[in-house]
Amino acid sequence: MTVLVTGGAGYIGSHMVWRLLDAGEDVVVVDRLSTGFRWAVPPAARFYLGDVADPLLLQTIFAENQIDAIIHFAGSAVVPASIQDPLAYYENNTDKTRLLMSAAIRAGIRHFVFSSTAAVYGPQPDGKLVGEDAPSRPETPYGQSKLMSEIMLRDAAAAHDFRYAALRYFNVSGADPQGRTGQSTDGATHLIKVACEAALGRRRQVDIYGTDYPTHDGTGVRDYIHVSDLVEAHLAALRHLRCGGRPLVANCGYGAGYSVLDVLNMVMRVHGRAFRIHMAPRRPGDAASIVADATLARRELGWVPQHDCLETIVRSSLEWEIQLAQRSGFDAGGLRKVFAAPSF
Repeated sequence: MTVLVTGGAGYIGSHMVWRLLDAGEDVVVVDRLSTGFRWAVPPAARFYLGDVADPLLLQTIFAENQIDAIIHFAGSAVVPASIQDPLAYYENNTDKTRLLMSAAIRAGIRHFVFSSTAAVYGPQPDGKLVGEDAPSRPETPYGQSKLMSEIMLRDAAAAHDFRYAALRYFNVSGADPQGRTGQSTDGATHLIKVACEAALGRRRQVDIYGTDYPTHDGTGVRDYIHVSDLVEAHLAALRHLRCGGRPLVANCGYGAGYSVLDVLNMVMRVHGRAFRIHMAPRRPGDAASIVADATLARRELGWVPQHDCLETIVRSSLEWEIQLAQRSGFDAGGLRKVFAAPSF
């Protein structure tokens, strides 16, 4: 059987495609390439250019491939942008997920792994790990759009022969240890990528949004998870569903938090070069601290992280950023090489 990966040309999606192929799976990718890259899709995966909500495209994909599972990454994931344009997020994240689910159920596809987020939780008591039973009180349209999709999945599973796993990501970072793919989007907002770009001279500075939080150094604390461990959790969830496992919602994080300053200091230590830091006011929707209790994923899915070390995450991110700069025609200091043409 075949796995359909939506958004498979993007950051997390492309890592998932490589991992599925490594596991011997047959893989199909659909992506409209709004933030993804065609080159990020391995040649062994069949690629369809288009939107996950296009009924004719989905009909074609389902007719040409024996799809038994969907891993759904396609969507929008920038919190400030969701506040500025909430309806776009409800359309892209919620309504298109509904249309994809409907098409899957009509086609008899029974297994669905969904890309959710810790943003569904909202504010939590300081110092406590966040479990799946924590109140769901998203403060942003992004978090709300994902929570609404989870609710649709729950109700669809109760009404149809359809099982799902919704994985709530904490802060995804890092790159493929084999250097095959990584976070490549221009203007990305992920802290570790931003810091790596600054270390290589491709950004003037790194902004810290809020320095007065009730944390050990006043900056926000997050649980950073290596993208390779995250896709391993997806593969475990897929196997769980195929073996008849019950629908579940599970956190994906390490249970350890690092502040913004912890991360920036680690990037500077690993790279060996300082960069400019600018202190800025808090942003709407940002919590002081959010760290995962991922006991459920470990217990139910047998998930055992292999890269749960901030230095490992930062090192892989830097290595990818250097490779990406070279492929784009830059040297490690951010200066364009006049003799090298961009390769993508």
